[in-house]
Amino acid sequence: MRYLMFIKHTEDYRNSDVPAGLYEAMGRFVEAGMKSGAIIDTAGLKPTADGSRVQLRGRKIIVTDGPFTETKEIIGGYALMEMKSKAEALEYATRFMELHRQYWPEFEGECEVRPLEDQA
Repeated sequence: MRYLMFIKHTEDYRNSDVPAGLYEAMGRFVEAGMKSGAIIDTAGLKPTADGSRVQLRGRKIIVTDGPFTETKEIIGGYALMEMKSKAEALEYATRFMELHRQYWPEFEGECEVRPLEDQA
């Protein structure tokens, strides 16, 4: 089953110096996951200043350019994963967050794991 994993944090982490050790550990983590077939695709997202929102409200479509200052948390990146079970997906997400805890102890955020709808 496929799962989508989102990393969420506040926008101000974009201005922080990410420890080199985290980048190196994440590189190894992603490379191993891709080789095993567990990770299908992954990427970080650019700041909300580079994004736009297209909303439907009151039967009207509204386009708003970033940054989205009212947003408390942003999605900073994603990973598309192929897992045997929800437990395995959660284990991967836990390992991902453990890398942050180990190499960037000041970081606070969350990793949301969601299964994709079954494809018919």
